[in-house]
Amino acid sequence: MVALFNVLFFNYKLKTNNVLTALRAVSGNPPLRGGLEGLMKNPITGLNKIFDNRIRLGIMSVLMVNEEINFNDLKQMLEVTDGNLATHLLNLEENGFLKVKKGFVGKKTNTTYSVTKAGEKAFTDHIAALENMIKGVK
Repeated sequence: MVALFNVLFFNYKLKTNNVLTALRAVSGNPPLRGGLEGLMKNPITGLNKIFDNRIRLGIMSVLMVNEEINFNDLKQMLEVTDGNLATHLLNLEENGFLKVKKGFVGKKTNTTYSVTKAGEKAFTDHIAALENMIKGVK
């Protein structure tokens, strides 16, 4: 194993992109056309950065199966603080993924959230990308 690394890093003076080519050369196999790209697609292609956070992922998951939900119910479901939830809801709203409806129930404010068409599409695409990533790893 040490000899292989010596060949790779000292004799071939490799750059990161050429590791696969060097390994194939050491094993007696010809280099692959296209390098690493020929073996595997980028596994994170299609993932939406906005849904990286577990709270935003949770918010969207809840909204995809509920027509609308109010702030307190969402907070209780996700077990997060008011400020934390409000920050993530604002992020999703600013990106056009949520509709916000403010009203009153008696004298108390009642804010409800629902997913927009753009939010539904973005989240569905994100979930599909996650599924493709999982399938590609198997």
